[in-house]
Amino acid sequence: MNAGLHRISIIDAREGGPLRHAEDCSARAHALRAELLGWFPAFLPPLLPLLDTVARQWLRRTGSPYVQEIAAIASLLGFPGVWFLNNSYQWTCTALARSENGIPWLARTLDWPFPGLGRYVDIVQMRGPAGDFYNISWPGYAGVLTALAPGRFAAAINQAPMRRRGHGRLLRLYDLAANAIVTTLRVRDMPPDQLLRRVFETCCNFTEARSMLEKTPVARPVIFTLIGCATGEQCVIERTEREAKTREYETVAANDWHDSRANWEARIGTRRLLSVTFEEAAANSRERCAVMSGWGGSFAHDPFGWVRPPVLNYFTRLAVEICPARGTLRVVGYELPPGGEVPEPVTMPTDITAPRAAA
Repeated sequence: MNAGLHRISIIDAREGGPLRHAEDCSARAHALRAELLGWFPAFLPPLLPLLDTVARQWLRRTGSPYVQEIAAIASLLGFPGVWFLNNSYQWTCTALARSENGIPWLARTLDWPFPGLGRYVDIVQMRGPAGDFYNISWPGYAGVLTALAPGRFAAAINQAPMRRRGHGRLLRLYDLAANAIVTTLRVRDMPPDQLLRRVFETCCNFTEARSMLEKTPVARPVIFTLIGCATGEQCVIERTEREAKTREYETVAANDWHDSRANWEARIGTRRLLSVTFEEAAANSRERCAVMSGWGGSFAHDPFGWVRPPVLNYFTRLAVEICPARGTLRVVGYELPPGGEVPEPVTMPTDITAPRAAA
């Protein structure tokens, strides 16, 4: 075992939730912020108070049940950027729901360009009316991107493709900005990551979780991958703000719709933001899906054997395997080595077996 790898902390925040997490890990929150700010261009940090104001006002208009909690976290940590963090969204990810010996498993990579997310990740034990769940998260963040509810279900979020007004590469930044402005000015629904947290807090089983993820309006298009405990309890839910398309077959997802659409562009899994063509972006998602679904190994006997290029890519920060029927949760954090092109593990593989019922 590499002596430089550290263990991922398991934080008991069943009383207090993300606010308790931020309080217990405030030093890590400050360290993560410092690493993130070192990555951003120099003009962004002075704009964080303004970005926080915009994010705060928008979240309040959505009626999110977590607004007061985020306000308390921002006050506790005492630096600008907390509201902006809680209005951020993923770059590219890959996820697979697959049964092994009749038991559903969920595997996913989380890909974000920000450094530090693999190094400072925590497993946060939380609680809602429906029972306990384990949220893979960071101090200061209130949403859920990947989580396990032992004996109930597990789920993960992928960023959906982007609305485009044309296929031109030079218009990509315009479309990014235009979509953000439309969401800020017009949309009043809950962000997908906060909806997913609500699902883990309140849903007792796969069926309830699926229904809530399919029917609840969301602020942005999103792709949910959801599994339960019984054979056949696995699906991918492709969401626009008001509509859902669910499939129980080919339950693998990257960052494009399963059936590509003309006015939607797959998220770009490369640093070449302005040079990648519309067709190359779609091909990148298709390739990651094909490699993920074609993996012939076993979650039980070959943990993380599927984490290989292009699923493992320049932006990969986490790899996760989950089995709610067994209460199994495995997490590895990744970061780019100095001058490197392929991320390497910075944490030991954390493997926990959680009780199926709340304590």
